[in-house]
This record gives sequence, C-alpha cells and structure tokens, in this order.
Amino acid sequence: MIPLTRPARLAPGARVAVVAPSGPVPEERLQAGVDILRAWDLDVVVGPHVLGRHREFGYLAGTDENRAADLQNAWCDRSVDAVLCARGGYGVQRMVDLLDWDAMRAAGPKVFLGFSDITALHEAFAIRTGLVTLHGPMVAGVDFLKNTRAQEHLRATLFEPESVRTISSPGTALVPGRAHGVTLGGCVSLLAADLGTPFARRSAAGGILMIEDIGEEAYRIDRILTQLLRAGWLDGVAGIALGSWVECGPPEEVRAVLADRLGGLGVPVVEEFGFGHCEGALTVPFGVAAELNADAGTLTLDVPALV
Repeated sequence: MIPLTRPARLAPGARVAVVAPSGPVPEERLQAGVDILRAWDLDVVVGPHVLGRHREFGYLAGTDENRAADLQNAWCDRSVDAVLCARGGYGVQRMVDLLDWDAMRAAGPKVFLGFSDITALHEAFAIRTGLVTLHGPMVAGVDFLKNTRAQEHLRATLFEPESVRTISSPGTALVPGRAHGVTLGGCVSLLAADLGTPFARRSAAGGILMIEDIGEEAYRIDRILTQLLRAGWLDGVAGIALGSWVECGPPEEVRAVLADRLGGLGVPVVEEFGFGHCEGALTVPFGVAAELNADAGTLTLDVPALV
C-alpha cells in the first residue's frame, strides 16, 4: 500500500463547505459548529440541502440526488479549500455511486473531513481520487461542539499539521509491538458493508488499520470481523489501532471478541486509542505512512497530514 496525495493545509480566510451526505442535521447544532469554524477565521459556506430531510425516509438529509449534488458541487468549486461533513448517520452508500468521480478527481486535491457513515466516502476518495482524507469530528457533532480537546486537535491538524505528527493516546497494547504502514479504516461495519462494491479495496495489506464502531453488540462485531477475515481483507495488515466502541455492550465482552478475532493475525494491536464515537475524539489522516507503537500508544506520521 502506497501513501496517497496530501491536500494543502488551511490558512486564515480559507473557504470551507459544509455538506450532509448522510443523516439530517439539527439546525441549532449546525449553527453552533459553523460559529466555531468562523471563530477560526474560516469562510464557511453551507450546502443548500444540509438542513433537508427526505419526505419518506426521515433518517436521510434529503434525497440521494440532492445530497450527492451538494458534495460534488462543493468539491468541484475551485474557491472551496475544504469540504467538511456536518454529521454521519446513514446514507452515503445510497449516494456515492451518483457522484462524478472523474470530475471530482479533476477538480484537484482539497481537505475532506468526516467519520462514522462517512467511512464509505473515505474509501471512495482513496480509491477514486488517491487523496489523503481526515477521519475526525464533524461540524454538527455533539462530540465536536462540547469538547475542547476534539476542537483543538482538529484545528491543529487543519492549520499546523506538523504539530500533531505524533498522535498519542492512553491506549494499551492488546498485542504488543511496532508496525509501519499506510493508515486506513473507519467504522468497521461500513468497511464490511463496502465489500464487493466498486469502492472496496481488495485488502488492508500493508496498512495500519484504524477501526471503531457504535451500537454493535459483541456478537455483531464478531460477525463483522469474521466476514473481513474470511474474505481475506485483513491478510497482510501491518498493525491495528482500535478506537471507541460506544453502546457496543459490556467492554469486557467487546475486548474479548477483538482479542479473539484480531489476536491471531500476529500484528501489533492497540486498544482505546481515542478516535471515533468518543469524547475528545482525535483527528487521524487516512492515506499517510506512519509507525504504530502499540506499547507506547502512539501513531507517528512519516509526514504531516497536510502539506
């Protein structure tokens, strides 16, 4: 696995577009997040359908076509330096095939940020555009709005990425050791759901896989990881960092499943690494070569996330 192309860092006055590729966004939370971005001296524009809601399926922020149009128009707008997702939920897999990836690739590199359901877009951007993307807190997310650590780590990544080349967490080694590879990952249920689609990479070989999830009971996590194992998707993975497992049942059960399914891969695994659906979530770039030190609980990027 080779490193991907890094977009340019942001500077004061940069224009950022907010889009909602998945679920509906509460207006008050959107406004609070936009206020934070504007306080960072960013010029924020909001997609026309961000506050939309599908007439029949209330879990979607408008129609698939409108959500895709917001993302594509923002990405292809030469005045926009970054595209930030407002929230996750569900819906990316319904609209990702509607995007004109040739046009988006031709529009050139820029920053893309999101997590959770946005995992499917991280994979699509990696495969279709070859770009580094940021897995981090979203504009209207409660975890972003109410947590200074999450805000400051994201801000540093966007504006001063060299200051956060080493990402540290109080996590502990499930399997000790060090590994070097290119970062990838996201919500593990979405990675499994992508298998067999035009946006799924053949495997995580040579990668530092960073996974987490929410609302998946231990037996479901077992099923998801077993599917990835049986499909050969985890063959050759270099190392694994485990993020949050909010609402996934008793932690000891989840830990036992993770150890059982991943321990046999013979690669370093660190748990409780502090990214995903958790308080103070760290921002992690996908597509950058890095060293994972499971014993120290660190991920050290070879180069800053953004140029």
